[in-house]
Amino acid sequence: MNLSNLKPAEGSTKTRKRVGRGPGSGLGGTSTRGHKGAKSRSGYSKKIGFEGGQMPLQRRVPKFGFKNINRVEYKAINLDTIQKLAEAKNLTKVGVNDLIEAGFISSKQLVKILGNGSLTAKLEVEAHGFSKSAVAAIEAAGGNAVKL
Repeated sequence: MNLSNLKPAEGSTKTRKRVGRGPGSGLGGTSTRGHKGAKSRSGYSKKIGFEGGQMPLQRRVPKFGFKNINRVEYKAINLDTIQKLAEAKNLTKVGVNDLIEAGFISSKQLVKILGNGSLTAKLEVEAHGFSKSAVAAIEAAGGNAVKL
C-alpha cells in the first residue's frame, strides 16, 4: 500500500450532481428546480415573514402598547428578609452593600423596601425607596429609614 493506490471505501462517496449541463445529462432544462416561479430563478431568497404575497401576519395584526423610557425598576426586598439578615450578621445598620454581599441584589439594581413581614430589631435601613408600610414598621421598631 502506498499513497498512489489509496482510495475511499466502496460506497462511501457519491458523485456530485452536475445540474444544468445540457439535455444529454438528464439534469438540463429546469436543472432540478421545477417550472417557473420565484424559486426557479437565480438570486432568489425569501424575505423574512414573506407569505407569497398574502398580507403578512406582522402587518395584519395591529400595533399596541409602548415601553416607557423613564421607567425605574426596583428590586423588592421585604422586611422579614432584612430582619433575618440583621439577625444572621448581627447588624444595626442595613445598607445596600449588605444586601449585595448577601446576594439579594446585584450592584446595578435599585432597592425598594416593602412592608411584608415583621421587624423586631432596631435598625437603620438604607435603600433607594420605601413603601409607607415599611417606613411605619421600621419606625415602630425604633429604627429609621434612610432614602439614598
